[in-house]
Amino acid sequence: VQLQASGGGLAQAGGSLRLSCAGSGRTFNSYAMGWFRQAPGKEREFVAAGWNGGFTYYADSAKGRFTISRDVANNTVALQMNNLKPEDTAVYYCAAGPVASIKPTQGYAYWGQGTLVTVSS
Repeated sequence: VQLQASGGGLAQAGGSLRLSCAGSGRTFNSYAMGWFRQAPGKEREFVAAGWNGGFTYYADSAKGRFTISRDVANNTVALQMNNLKPEDTAVYYCAAGPVASIKPTQGYAYWGQGTLVTVSS
């Protein structure tokens, strides 16, 4: 089972980036797929998650700026990031697992390799 993330790069503050993650090796229809990030010197933190059926959940830092979307048929998840801030600079990881919507930040069993997002001021 693999999760392959892509789409990171350099953006200016106020700009946008779109991250994508493709899953392979199994179907993730019944799983949540989400994004976490880890900034230098900080712990990994939850960003957003989406479930089959359209339910989504966002960290407060992502609300209003980031949008997560699932393509269940193609086993992919995307994160559209708008109005980027320097504090969004981090390695972003996609993840998937049998996550309960009442505990959306826990229970991820599969992790991608990470993609670096750098936001300049």
